[in-house]
Amino acid sequence: MINARNDQLNDQRADHGGAYDVVVVGAGAAGLNAALLLGRARREVAVVDVGEPRNAPASHMHGFLSRDGLPPAALLELGRAEIARYGVRLIAGRVDQIDHGYYVRMVGGPVLTARRILVATGLRDELPDIPGLRERWGKDLLHCPYCHAYEVREQPLAVLGTHPGAVHQALLVRQWSDDVVFFAHTLDVTPQDRDRLEARGVRIVEGEIKQLVVDGGRLRGVEIAGGLVVPRTAAFVFPRMVPRDELLTRLGCAKDDNGWVATDRTGRTSVPGVWAAGNVIDPRAQVIAAAGMGSAAAFAINTDLLDEDVERAVEQRRALTVSQ
Repeated sequence: MINARNDQLNDQRADHGGAYDVVVVGAGAAGLNAALLLGRARREVAVVDVGEPRNAPASHMHGFLSRDGLPPAALLELGRAEIARYGVRLIAGRVDQIDHGYYVRMVGGPVLTARRILVATGLRDELPDIPGLRERWGKDLLHCPYCHAYEVREQPLAVLGTHPGAVHQALLVRQWSDDVVFFAHTLDVTPQDRDRLEARGVRIVEGEIKQLVVDGGRLRGVEIAGGLVVPRTAAFVFPRMVPRDELLTRLGCAKDDNGWVATDRTGRTSVPGVWAAGNVIDPRAQVIAAAGMGSAAAFAINTDLLDEDVERAVEQRRALTVSQ
């Protein structure tokens, strides 16, 4: 009976957009975990997702207890099935704008109304303009050592000096291999950083990177200007991480000193009724951390709704008493 009721409500909302307690924008780990808890709390929830997960290029994800090694797409499929059991509506589409009120406007689709909003739209990785990087991204060109270094342990590894964070990345990657080369590229390596790298046993190669050398569908080395090719079987790069926070900034959400949307520990932004979770506010959040952020946001959102529900109930009771 409950499932039949949810199906009927979902059909009605498909035709008319619909009003919800919470609209979640983004169906990654953060958005899905928030929707799961809110659905179990018997809230009316819609999740809108465009289907562009950050970790789509990766074949497996790691560091998630009980899900280590699972393909990212499989985790999302499991999550979508779980939220559906609680009547949460999943809508495929892109949200163009959120107006105060809150009206969630989709590109070429319905307008959804919500009492509360959770934005979990993640971030995008911008790679340096070096030939071969985009083709090998998520395969043998990697970013997060905690996520992928174990799978390339004890191999000849490269760290590309395309970002100030690359020095720390090289020092960290050294834990997984005795053969790590840091390619300085256009990075100005300070004497202090040079000492740290050399003391750690990381070899430094000067010169601007020309391209990644690929043969047989696999990374074979890194070529620098002048033609020198240093053989490598995997490489790490520190991308520029850009939050997909346009919906939040248009609402007027305040940002911190680093230019990321500021929230409290539950993900509450400076705009009343609006929360954010996952990589859209924290570039360091792995999948398991993003899921936890979604959970924290869901608890806080439900509590906020509860306070409003109780206040309305008290007002209605008082009005009824007066009318009698």
